[in-house]
Amino acid sequence: MSFCSSLRPSLCSSPNHILAKTLQRTFSSTHSLLNWLAPKRGHNQKNRKGRPRVRTGGSTKGTTVVWGDYGIRMRDHDRRISAKQLQIGADAIKKRLRGQRYRLYTRVCANIGVYTSGNEVRMGKGKGSFDYWAARVAVSRILFELKGDLHEQVVRDAFRLAGNKLPGLYEFVRKGDPPVMGITKVEAGTTLEEMQRPRLKLPMDITAGRLPATTPP
Repeated sequence: MSFCSSLRPSLCSSPNHILAKTLQRTFSSTHSLLNWLAPKRGHNQKNRKGRPRVRTGGSTKGTTVVWGDYGIRMRDHDRRISAKQLQIGADAIKKRLRGQRYRLYTRVCANIGVYTSGNEVRMGKGKGSFDYWAARVAVSRILFELKGDLHEQVVRDAFRLAGNKLPGLYEFVRKGDPPVMGITKVEAGTTLEEMQRPRLKLPMDITAGRLPATTPP
Protein backbone atom coordinates (compact mmCIF):
# COMPACT_ATOMS: atom_id res chain seq x y z
CA MET A 1 0.00 0.00 0.00
CA SER A 2 1.40 3.42 -0.97
CA PHE A 3 1.88 6.24 1.49
CA CYS A 4 -0.76 8.38 -0.18
CA SER A 5 -3.37 5.60 -0.10
CA SER A 6 -2.81 5.06 3.61
CA LEU A 7 -3.79 8.66 4.32
CA ARG A 8 -7.24 10.10 4.28
CA PRO A 9 -8.73 10.74 0.83
CA SER A 10 -9.06 14.44 1.62
CA LEU A 11 -5.27 14.77 2.01
CA CYS A 12 -4.50 12.89 -1.18
CA SER A 13 -6.83 15.03 -3.27
CA SER A 14 -5.92 18.35 -1.69
CA PRO A 15 -5.32 21.30 -4.04
CA ASN A 16 -1.69 21.61 -2.94
CA HIS A 17 -1.03 17.97 -3.82
CA ILE A 18 -2.58 18.39 -7.26
CA LEU A 19 -0.66 21.65 -7.86
CA ALA A 20 2.62 19.97 -6.97
CA LYS A 21 2.02 17.36 -9.68
CA THR A 22 1.22 19.99 -12.31
CA LEU A 23 4.38 21.99 -11.56
CA GLN A 24 6.71 19.10 -12.36
CA ARG A 25 8.36 20.05 -15.64
CA THR A 26 11.71 20.45 -17.38
CA PHE A 27 13.49 23.71 -16.62
CA SER A 28 12.84 26.69 -18.86
CA SER A 29 13.23 30.46 -18.64
CA THR A 30 9.49 30.70 -19.26
CA HIS A 31 7.16 30.96 -16.26
CA SER A 32 6.05 27.58 -14.86
CA LEU A 33 2.37 28.19 -15.62
CA LEU A 34 3.04 29.38 -19.18
CA ASN A 35 3.98 27.63 -22.41
CA TRP A 36 7.12 28.78 -24.24
CA LEU A 37 5.54 27.91 -27.59
CA ALA A 38 2.30 29.88 -27.14
CA PRO A 39 1.41 32.82 -24.87
CA LYS A 40 -1.38 32.59 -22.35
CA ARG A 41 -3.14 35.75 -23.53
CA GLY A 42 -4.07 34.23 -26.90
CA HIS A 43 -4.31 36.21 -30.12
CA ASN A 44 -6.91 38.82 -29.19
CA GLN A 45 -4.87 41.71 -30.57
CA LYS A 46 -3.23 41.24 -33.94
CA ASN A 47 0.53 41.77 -33.83
CA ARG A 48 2.35 43.71 -36.50
CA LYS A 49 5.05 41.97 -38.46
CA GLY A 50 7.79 43.97 -36.78
CA ARG A 51 11.51 43.28 -36.59
CA PRO A 52 13.72 41.90 -33.85
CA ARG A 53 14.98 44.53 -31.45
CA VAL A 54 18.47 45.74 -32.30
CA ARG A 55 20.29 46.93 -29.18
CA THR A 56 22.33 49.95 -30.28
CA GLY A 57 23.18 51.24 -26.80
CA GLY A 58 25.91 48.70 -26.13
CA SER A 59 23.80 45.97 -24.51
CA THR A 60 24.99 42.38 -24.82
CA LYS A 61 21.93 40.83 -23.19
CA GLY A 62 21.04 37.34 -24.37
CA THR A 63 24.35 36.67 -26.14
CA THR A 64 26.11 34.58 -23.47
CA VAL A 65 25.44 31.25 -21.76
CA VAL A 66 23.84 31.87 -18.37
CA TRP A 67 22.45 28.64 -16.85
CA GLY A 68 24.02 25.82 -18.84
CA ASP A 69 27.53 24.87 -19.90
CA TYR A 70 26.99 25.01 -23.68
CA GLY A 71 24.69 26.92 -25.98
CA ILE A 72 23.68 27.49 -29.59
CA ARG A 73 23.74 31.08 -30.90
CA MET A 74 22.44 32.64 -34.10
CA ARG A 75 25.22 34.30 -36.07
CA ASP A 76 23.99 35.43 -39.51
CA HIS A 77 21.09 37.89 -39.09
CA ASP A 78 17.78 38.33 -37.28
CA ARG A 79 14.70 36.43 -38.39
CA ARG A 80 11.31 35.19 -37.25
CA ILE A 81 11.22 31.54 -36.19
CA SER A 82 7.91 29.74 -35.83
CA ALA A 83 6.93 27.75 -32.75
CA LYS A 84 6.85 24.56 -34.81
CA GLN A 85 10.45 25.07 -35.92
CA LEU A 86 11.55 25.72 -32.34
CA GLN A 87 9.81 22.56 -31.19
CA ILE A 88 11.47 20.53 -33.95
CA GLY A 89 14.87 21.91 -32.93
CA ALA A 90 14.29 21.03 -29.27
CA ASP A 91 13.09 17.54 -30.23
CA ALA A 92 16.24 17.01 -32.30
CA ILE A 93 18.38 17.77 -29.24
CA LYS A 94 16.35 15.49 -26.99
CA LYS A 95 16.45 12.65 -29.50
CA ARG A 96 20.24 12.86 -29.81
CA LEU A 97 20.71 12.93 -26.01
CA ARG A 98 18.16 10.22 -25.25
CA GLY A 99 19.15 8.14 -22.22
CA GLN A 100 21.61 10.70 -20.82
CA ARG A 101 21.31 12.98 -17.83
CA TYR A 102 21.07 16.60 -18.89
CA ARG A 103 18.95 19.71 -18.54
CA LEU A 104 17.75 21.76 -21.51
CA TYR A 105 17.21 25.51 -21.12
CA THR A 106 15.12 27.53 -23.60
CA ARG A 107 16.05 31.19 -23.99
CA VAL A 108 13.36 32.29 -26.45
CA CYS A 109 9.59 32.03 -26.49
CA ALA A 110 7.07 32.19 -29.33
CA ASN A 111 4.84 35.12 -28.37
CA ILE A 112 4.28 36.86 -31.72
CA GLY A 113 1.19 35.97 -33.71
CA VAL A 114 1.49 35.57 -37.49
CA TYR A 115 -1.60 36.32 -39.54
CA THR A 116 -1.99 35.34 -43.17
CA SER A 117 -4.59 35.48 -45.89
CA GLY A 118 -5.50 32.57 -48.10
CA ASN A 119 -4.26 31.96 -51.62
CA GLU A 120 -5.78 34.00 -54.45
CA VAL A 121 -7.34 36.51 -52.07
CA ARG A 122 -7.74 40.11 -53.21
CA MET A 123 -5.82 42.85 -51.44
CA GLY A 124 -7.43 44.61 -48.51
CA LYS A 125 -10.25 43.26 -46.33
CA GLY A 126 -8.12 43.30 -43.18
CA LYS A 127 -4.94 41.66 -41.97
CA GLY A 128 -6.04 38.05 -42.25
CA SER A 129 -6.68 35.21 -39.84
CA PHE A 130 -4.34 33.75 -37.24
CA ASP A 131 -1.88 31.20 -38.61
CA TYR A 132 0.81 30.34 -36.04
CA TRP A 133 2.96 31.66 -33.20
CA ALA A 134 6.52 32.79 -33.82
CA ALA A 135 9.51 34.31 -32.01
CA ARG A 136 11.55 37.30 -33.11
CA VAL A 137 15.16 36.19 -32.69
CA ALA A 138 17.82 38.88 -32.97
CA VAL A 139 21.32 38.28 -34.27
CA SER A 140 23.77 36.71 -31.79
CA ARG A 141 20.93 35.52 -29.57
CA ILE A 142 21.19 32.28 -27.56
CA LEU A 143 18.34 29.86 -28.33
CA PHE A 144 19.10 26.75 -26.26
CA GLU A 145 21.47 25.85 -23.45
CA LEU A 146 22.53 22.46 -22.13
CA LYS A 147 23.89 21.43 -18.76
CA GLY A 148 24.85 17.97 -17.59
CA ASP A 149 27.51 15.29 -17.52
CA LEU A 150 27.95 15.30 -21.29
CA HIS A 151 30.96 15.20 -23.58
CA GLU A 152 31.48 18.35 -25.60
CA GLN A 153 31.49 16.49 -28.91
CA VAL A 154 28.12 14.94 -28.09
CA VAL A 155 26.67 18.37 -27.32
CA ARG A 156 28.15 19.75 -30.54
CA ASP A 157 26.49 16.99 -32.51
CA ALA A 158 23.13 17.63 -30.82
CA PHE A 159 23.32 21.36 -31.57
CA ARG A 160 24.39 20.59 -35.14
CA LEU A 161 21.24 18.53 -35.67
CA ALA A 162 19.13 21.30 -34.15
CA GLY A 163 20.80 23.93 -36.34
CA ASN A 164 20.03 21.88 -39.44
CA LYS A 165 16.34 21.89 -38.52
CA LEU A 166 16.20 25.61 -37.71
CA PRO A 167 16.40 28.41 -40.29
CA GLY A 168 19.63 30.39 -40.35
CA LEU A 169 23.26 29.84 -39.37
CA TYR A 170 24.27 29.03 -35.81
CA GLU A 171 27.45 28.65 -33.79
CA PHE A 172 28.45 26.63 -30.74
CA VAL A 173 29.34 28.59 -27.60
CA ARG A 174 30.58 27.63 -24.15
CA LYS A 175 30.01 29.17 -20.76
CA GLY A 176 32.48 31.99 -20.31
CA ASP A 177 32.79 32.92 -23.99
CA PRO A 178 32.86 36.69 -24.65
CA PRO A 179 29.53 38.46 -25.27
CA VAL A 180 28.57 39.86 -28.64
CA MET A 181 27.47 43.40 -29.45
CA GLY A 182 25.67 43.20 -32.77
CA ILE A 183 28.03 40.90 -34.70
CA THR A 184 31.25 41.96 -32.94
CA LYS A 185 32.60 39.83 -30.11
CA VAL A 186 33.67 41.83 -27.08
CA GLU A 187 36.91 40.00 -26.30
CA ALA A 188 40.52 40.87 -25.50
CA GLY A 189 41.47 44.17 -27.12
CA THR A 190 37.86 45.27 -27.64
CA THR A 191 35.97 47.10 -24.91
CA LEU A 192 32.43 48.36 -24.63
CA GLU A 193 33.65 51.94 -24.22
CA GLU A 194 35.50 51.83 -27.55
CA MET A 195 32.48 50.40 -29.36
CA GLN A 196 30.11 52.96 -27.84
CA ARG A 197 32.41 55.85 -28.73
CA PRO A 198 31.02 57.92 -31.64
CA ARG A 199 32.83 57.81 -34.94
CA LEU A 200 35.58 60.35 -35.52
CA LYS A 201 34.55 63.05 -37.99
CA LEU A 202 37.33 63.57 -40.52
CA PRO A 203 37.96 66.87 -42.30
CA MET A 204 36.18 67.52 -45.58
CA ASP A 205 39.33 67.40 -47.70
CA ILE A 206 40.15 63.88 -46.47
CA THR A 207 36.65 62.50 -47.00
CA ALA A 208 36.37 64.19 -50.41
CA GLY A 209 39.65 62.64 -51.47
CA ARG A 210 38.25 59.17 -50.88
CA LEU A 211 35.39 59.67 -53.35
CA PRO A 212 35.87 57.91 -56.70
CA ALA A 213 36.56 60.14 -59.66
CA THR A 214 36.31 59.48 -63.38
CA THR A 215 39.28 61.71 -64.25
CA PRO A 216 42.62 61.97 -62.45
CA PRO A 217 43.19 65.11 -60.33
